[in-house]
Amino acid sequence: MLVAELLAEVFGTFILILLGDGVVANVGLAPRLAAGAYNWNTITFGWSMAVFVAVYTVGGVSGAHLNPAVTLALAVKRGFAWAKVAPYMIAQVIGAFLGAAGVFLCYGEGLAASGMPNVWCTGPGSVFAQTFWGTPAAGVTGVPYTMVGALITEILGTCVLLWGVLASGDTKNLAVGANLGPLVVAFTVLAVGLCLGGPSGYAINPARDFGPRLFGLIVGTKGLFDGIYWLLVPVVGPLVGAVVGVFAYDFLVTPGLAKK
Repeated sequence: MLVAELLAEVFGTFILILLGDGVVANVGLAPRLAAGAYNWNTITFGWSMAVFVAVYTVGGVSGAHLNPAVTLALAVKRGFAWAKVAPYMIAQVIGAFLGAAGVFLCYGEGLAASGMPNVWCTGPGSVFAQTFWGTPAAGVTGVPYTMVGALITEILGTCVLLWGVLASGDTKNLAVGANLGPLVVAFTVLAVGLCLGGPSGYAINPARDFGPRLFGLIVGTKGLFDGIYWLLVPVVGPLVGAVVGVFAYDFLVTPGLAKK
């Protein structure tokens, strides 16, 4: 049974990154209508649909964690077996790495012709730090967010993600019917991207960031592991945020549901 669950986590995270990093590459490499035709809204909607497809595909097998932060939170407060935590996390990173490879198969020609830009992961050097076609936004002289600001945003963004995940699966709350839980989670990711995505690029998932970052290093994208940002913000931040999120839900919401 565990083997099937792990394969599902690999497959689901592969789908997540294939579509999620795929939309990033599409925005950066294919402005066929002009640069403004593809924008942040395209990214956020693409990522939310990636979550929707991935969770629906494997949710019945593994629960579709697809995210080490979710796995950790469910182990801390929802009885998920600790013995499964490390295998799930490893499976998720493998799936994310393979998803990035899938993006490379689709967009490799454009990436190679453009100097292998960072469409893989968040933070400094990503295609959002400067518009891919080489011209900074009017009046912008640098990224206006500090590492501390990005870290705080990752923690809060992952809290919001966990609140959506927990509420969608909580039968004592407003029950989600007709298997619409994945849609609630997808809309939660959309909300995080639209509302909190600016400072850090909203990784909210260590595997989503680390697996593609490893793949990008292999294919020649520069600067992916410079400094401490890659570890602190998109890896530690979501792990902390997920635990804070599940405790906050059980402190602020669960007691009220028990009284109904």
